[in-house]
Amino acid sequence: MASAMPLPKYHQLYLVLREQLAEGRHDTGLPGELALAGQFGVARVTVRKALERLEAEGLIERTPGRGTVPVKRGEPPAAPERAQLTGLLENIVSMGLRTAVKVLACDVVAAPEAVARPLALPTGAPVQKAVRVRSTREGPLSHITTWVPEPLARGFGRRELARQPILLLLEGQGVRIGRAEQAISARLADADVARHLQVDVGSALLAVQRLIFDADDRPVQWLQGLYRPDRYQYQMQLSRVGTVDAKLWVSTALTAQFH
Repeated sequence: MASAMPLPKYHQLYLVLREQLAEGRHDTGLPGELALAGQFGVARVTVRKALERLEAEGLIERTPGRGTVPVKRGEPPAAPERAQLTGLLENIVSMGLRTAVKVLACDVVAAPEAVARPLALPTGAPVQKAVRVRSTREGPLSHITTWVPEPLARGFGRRELARQPILLLLEGQGVRIGRAEQAISARLADADVARHLQVDVGSALLAVQRLIFDADDRPVQWLQGLYRPDRYQYQMQLSRVGTVDAKLWVSTALTAQFH
């Protein structure tokens, strides 16, 4: 059977930009054509074709002298319900201990609304933002961005994050880790992530959002991770429970396999 034809470069760029627009990453306007061409390593005509498709779908407006801005939509749909994964925390720490990490950035920043909301903080509150790439012997595995309320992160920084999993560092600061809520979906690799994970721009990645709570049920860490699906596998064991006429599948064990 003949292999599938690869997507044209303009279509790959269109998919990435459409996803970024949905995430609100260009609310103040998209970069110019030349800037996008340089960022994604494509010709300007490729950028123009991708923008033309976004404009045809009513996602952007292109005005001479004003640039390219997203078209404002109504309220975004409610986020899907997230599973509570209390049994996954030990697995997360184990993974951190068994992989190598490179810290790309670690700074105290003002929390944007999308970060402040899950952490139950006011918008603009100080948080430590850390960006890391985890790798195995086979190569890069994940691109992880974490946000921690600044008072909880005062005892560790770039050096400590390169040596220990962040959950262990939090526990070292006296935080008693309680539970986690996690959502898994898919996302396309943009130019920056593609470079660090050594994949093509527009490649499909596993997207993980994880909110960690302490023993008093206060949020202490918000994480967004992007994983190469060829090197990371999320597994669940399910059991049937309930009465004969109302049996349900429930998870009994959770593992994250990687190589």
